[in-house]
Amino acid sequence: MRIGHRPERDKRITTHVGLVARAFGASEMLLTGRDAHIEESLADAARRWGGSFTLHSGVSWKGEVMRWKEAGGAVVHLTMYGTNLPDVIDEISHCERDLLVAVGAEKVPAEMYQLADWNVAVGNQPHSEVAALAVFLDRLFLGRELEEDFAGGLKIVPSARSKKVLYPEHPNDSNYPGGKGSEEIGP
Repeated sequence: MRIGHRPERDKRITTHVGLVARAFGASEMLLTGRDAHIEESLADAARRWGGSFTLHSGVSWKGEVMRWKEAGGAVVHLTMYGTNLPDVIDEISHCERDLLVAVGAEKVPAEMYQLADWNVAVGNQPHSEVAALAVFLDRLFLGRELEEDFAGGLKIVPSARSKKVLYPEHPNDSNYPGGKGSEEIGP
């Protein structure tokens, strides 16, 4: 959940929060504001790259946290003022409840610190909420999220010296770059 999105200031960073959430194992993103640019960017990423990631805009952060907890879920708030990640990641990883991970944009309301089950610091120095989310999800999923197969989308074939992109939904369509379902770029 992204708390406090400011449309004129945060378009790019909030989009990146969503892209990281999707790529690192989250199934959806809750956004406390509405922003057509972010909604379209994240829908386009899911459409092109596959998977079933969804965005729910215009939610109340407090309402969502309360509903999540009432449904039996747990809340992790990423903040540089929390308990250091290495000190709580095992406890969080072994939690058998669904997790809602919250990151702020502007100053997060003090009440969030009280409602969260864990306030987690990914380092105690100022840095990006995008970085905090990526590190947290990577530690939570033990790197397995990097092997996720996003059904129905473009695929990158790892290569040390070239770029290879597979277009599985158009395997025989020569109108797509590389035709026959793939494109190679590089030496």
